[in-house]
Amino acid sequence: LINTIKSIIGVDIDRMVPEPRVGGLSTNGGYCGQAVKPIALHMVAALARDLEFDLPISGIGGVANWRDAVEFILLGSSSVQVCTEVMLRGYRVVNDMIEGLSEYMDSHGFAKLDAMVGRAVPQYSEWGDLDMNYETVAKINADTCIGCQLCVVACHDGAHQCVHPQDGTRVPRIDESECVGCNLCQIVCPVPGTIDMVEVANGYAPASWNEHVAKGAELRPKKGVH
Repeated sequence: LINTIKSIIGVDIDRMVPEPRVGGLSTNGGYCGQAVKPIALHMVAALARDLEFDLPISGIGGVANWRDAVEFILLGSSSVQVCTEVMLRGYRVVNDMIEGLSEYMDSHGFAKLDAMVGRAVPQYSEWGDLDMNYETVAKINADTCIGCQLCVVACHDGAHQCVHPQDGTRVPRIDESECVGCNLCQIVCPVPGTIDMVEVANGYAPASWNEHVAKGAELRPKKGVH
């Protein structure tokens, strides 16, 4: 579904010529590998959800290990292709993928590959159908926090200013009344598992944006808006 995307690799800022140079000139290169995986997954899922599309889907684009292969299969691919990773690491990666995929199937009770195909598709929806009243807030594990304050900086400069340093402790404080659950703090945290996004009960019934527009379904008040 996806191959190399036209791109300019870079620019030699001294010679003022795009890279790579061929006799003083350049042209577009091909953007590929793991960087294109999110795009490829979207394309696979879009076809898998299309009720008028009935051809087998072969997923390709950013497949580097068995987990990547599983993701493509769960979103509707009945086969998976690998190119860039083989170029980088050789065909041995295929054996690693087969081994990992087999262990995954055993641990999840899949006897055949066909049983996995598209299992994640029913849970993939449009933004307007998501529950707008679903709420999460960030929680910091004080035992594993190293006090780097990256979450403080990220939230202050790029999000909702709800993560604050505290005197006398390395662990920042999260103002849950302002936290919108964007998970930027979790993304920048260098210690896996230190920041979790925890669901909170807010008393509001599930309601999507489409339901709000069509039927006036009640939405919870927005946080982080001043």
